[in-house]
Amino acid sequence: MTSTIETLSPFHLAVQVHDLAAAREFYGGVLRCPEGRSASTWVDFDFFGHQFVCHLNESKSVDSLHVNEVDGHGVPVPHFGIVLDMKRWETLVDRLQEEGIKFVIAPYVRFACEPGEQGTMFFYDPSGNAIEIKGFTDMSRLFAQ
Repeated sequence: MTSTIETLSPFHLAVQVHDLAAAREFYGGVLRCPEGRSASTWVDFDFFGHQFVCHLNESKSVDSLHVNEVDGHGVPVPHFGIVLDMKRWETLVDRLQEEGIKFVIAPYVRFACEPGEQGTMFFYDPSGNAIEIKGFTDMSRLFAQ
């Protein structure tokens, strides 16, 4: 039987940003996501193989932040992100630290020695969209209980 991970299709996600230039700098520059199509009010990016679109809403602001406790940390909700293999995750951690990213939750390994052991880190884009990047040593454990 083929697992869902082996047949994964790219997702499409659209979020609001208050400034397209800042979004381009962050997603294209800092995260190094190649830019795709764009117009005066939106731009799409190749977010680790997925279609990610930033739509302009100049009045967007961070009205209220909500967090849920997970492993002793206040995890921002909503959030989106990507799951990488551990080597790519560690490389990205190093690069983001060099870029001076301000982490909401600094990179660490949570659920150590449990079925869902994972590296995780959280940070915000310039418009206040929360992003989580996870790293797994064994991708087959992504949905392990």
